[in-house]
Amino acid sequence: MTQPTDIRRDGERPLLLDLFSCASGAAMGYARAGFTVHGCDIARRPNYPFPYHRGDALAYLAHLIATGEIRRYAFVHASPPCQDKCSLTVGTNRSQGWGGTHEDLVAPTRALLDRTGLPYVIEQPNGRAEIRKDLTLCGEMFGLGVIRHRNFELGGWTTARPAHVPHRGRVRGYRHGRFYDGPYVAGYGSGGGKPSIAELQAAMGITWTAVREELTEAIPPAYTEHIGAAFLASRSLEAAA
Repeated sequence: MTQPTDIRRDGERPLLLDLFSCASGAAMGYARAGFTVHGCDIARRPNYPFPYHRGDALAYLAHLIATGEIRRYAFVHASPPCQDKCSLTVGTNRSQGWGGTHEDLVAPTRALLDRTGLPYVIEQPNGRAEIRKDLTLCGEMFGLGVIRHRNFELGGWTTARPAHVPHRGRVRGYRHGRFYDGPYVAGYGSGGGKPSIAELQAAMGITWTAVREELTEAIPPAYTEHIGAAFLASRSLEAAA
């Protein structure tokens, strides 16, 4: 377990807490935008390239609030598990008995984030009605090889909502026994014409992990680089006003 160092800033870089961090798709984007990042994930994540605490994310956040250590941070990103009531599990996988039985962590995550008094982001895929869709980002907005729509609820700050960019074609792979070609690869699963690890890395813009499960759960760093840059720009405008 790597404990975050007791700093507020690294030079001029604000400190960001990345909860439910997985393999750092989100964290890398924030780092590129100008943050120093500390992660937290319940699973062992040897490919996570930043300092991280291994443990329950909500318990860790509650600890940081109770001890006042949360004041080291300037911003929090949270990607709580998305399976509960998500259309991807409730719909597509209903026949396999999945969906609707997972614990909903979005509401307790939001409640704790509101207690921090810090600006934050909650990220979820399409199909989650429980978050405000303040931003919806797509791989085509950044010229990526995946579509991967993701919704973001912004707490304590706002930014302009970019227009959605029309897709250039289909996602490559099999649908109901028929193969379709297209400019995007499927960033989930492993069968049905799914991409190789190398293709998925290239499509997502992720090179530091070759674990398929980590790649398929990650969001492209381009998304959070956009969000992080927007947040820092908003704070610069406030400081100049």
